[in-house]
Amino acid sequence: MAKGHLKNLRKLKEQGVFCLIENTVNQAGRPVTTCSTERLWSMTWTSCRPDKTGFWDTTKFFPEDYHTSRECTEIGVDFKEYPPFYAVGENYKVSVFDLPASGLSDKVNGLQILAWGGHYPFTPSHSRPAEALEQINQKYGKNEVLGNDHGHWSDPKYARWLYQALLRSIKTRRDIALDLMRRDTLDLFLMVFPETHSGGHDLLHLSHPDHPVYNRYKDKVIPDADPLLDIYEAVDKAVGEILADVPADTYVFCFSIHGMGVNVTDLLSMAVVPELMYRYSFPGQVALAAGNPSVPPPPVRTGIGRKSWAGEVWVLNDEPNPLLRLVKPWLPKRFMPKSANGLVSPWELGARKVRANWMPAMWYSDLWPRMKAFGLPGFADGHIRINLKGRDRDGVVDPADYDAVCQEITDLLNGLTNARTGEPCVDRVVRTRRNPTEDQDRDRLPGPDLIAIWNKNPKQPADVADSPQLGRIGPFPHARPGGHRSTGFLMASGPGIEAGKMGPTVEGVDIGPTLLTLMGAPVPAHLDGQPIADIIAALQRNEAA
Repeated sequence: MAKGHLKNLRKLKEQGVFCLIENTVNQAGRPVTTCSTERLWSMTWTSCRPDKTGFWDTTKFFPEDYHTSRECTEIGVDFKEYPPFYAVGENYKVSVFDLPASGLSDKVNGLQILAWGGHYPFTPSHSRPAEALEQINQKYGKNEVLGNDHGHWSDPKYARWLYQALLRSIKTRRDIALDLMRRDTLDLFLMVFPETHSGGHDLLHLSHPDHPVYNRYKDKVIPDADPLLDIYEAVDKAVGEILADVPADTYVFCFSIHGMGVNVTDLLSMAVVPELMYRYSFPGQVALAAGNPSVPPPPVRTGIGRKSWAGEVWVLNDEPNPLLRLVKPWLPKRFMPKSANGLVSPWELGARKVRANWMPAMWYSDLWPRMKAFGLPGFADGHIRINLKGRDRDGVVDPADYDAVCQEITDLLNGLTNARTGEPCVDRVVRTRRNPTEDQDRDRLPGPDLIAIWNKNPKQPADVADSPQLGRIGPFPHARPGGHRSTGFLMASGPGIEAGKMGPTVEGVDIGPTLLTLMGAPVPAHLDGQPIADIIAALQRNEAA
């Protein structure tokens, strides 16, 4: 926008209020900044934080048997107990299209279509009425990106397909939106363009010169193009065409619930933390990605030779035999061991039908009952669970030692440095409980006891980390090129809203109460958010005018 692109979004910004968004969740009674997508969307739609709804993350740990679940219907928000803010009953006509991490409600007077497309929207593909989604699919076709944007960024064929598929998806999404809006006179219409999310994760390295794998295969994929800019401009054009179809006195909200940038979190959360906890729990042992901190790390890996990132990481399993160490990277999958150093391969976990079998944290799961602490699957932040006696089935840490163990692990995390730059990997470590048994009977508490908030602004993403106590971990091949940032934005324009105003920093939970107030609908008392004063003041100005 600042460089003259995205003329429709820039017009919205100039016509109304612009606010930054910084979201927080309550951890051990304190607000902590967060950028976990699914959690943020559910917070936005319910206007409630996780300590109320119970939805903390996309992975839930069960201490009775050490299994994890990623099924949205099992661990997501109960939208009956905490309905979406737009479930306002018969007096308001509402239509919603493709909102991620939301749920259907019988208190919405209008169409609800969820998971037509999107980046793993964490809600089933369904609608209300039930036949509405199938009718949309018959008329416009199924979304080709849904469930297929797997992050194979180094495969030029995949990158080229995704780029073109996202542009097609944006055009079809615009057509569906215009169709739905023209079917009825609406009080509220909500939709999302998730194509920016998919593109940000998998194509960012083709647009950001500061990315370690910048321009990888670009000439073979999308020559003479800036993929992300093309995707953003396609969304901007679609937004302009949608807004051209609405009455002039409409209130328009446009927001991004978080930001996106060079991925500086995933490798640390998915691979470094689980290995760090393995070495902490089994002193003197190394399972994955052994390195020598006394020598400079090798050059950054700019590609993935195997068909999957997980396979490329699995071959980093520590191998004492130098001959096997040489040939292992070239072995076909069928010759790879099902387990090594106590870790279970992604293929073996897949055969067991374990979800997220591609995440290194899960490879350690057979060892969790024996470990003092272990890393849980995570992306934006590092999640660590203390294996506590009396709480976890095979707990090994006495509750009397809980604080000391938490401090030991905190010191380990704070000591991690980026082996390429010497910078600290961790911004801070957060405790989720004030004491080891706090509300331990509540299944709504998050899985981890400690959360590592990573340094989001390093000189270079950490693909290899050094621990003064436990040695070097990595380097790893880069995973998704793009990762989340905590800062999003909100633009609001409409009758009485002051043009060109910079508003306060707000949270996603504030959007629902603000829209409800503008609609003249009641704001439920259980909502955590508050109407945004600089926007609500427009009502008084409009009424006075």
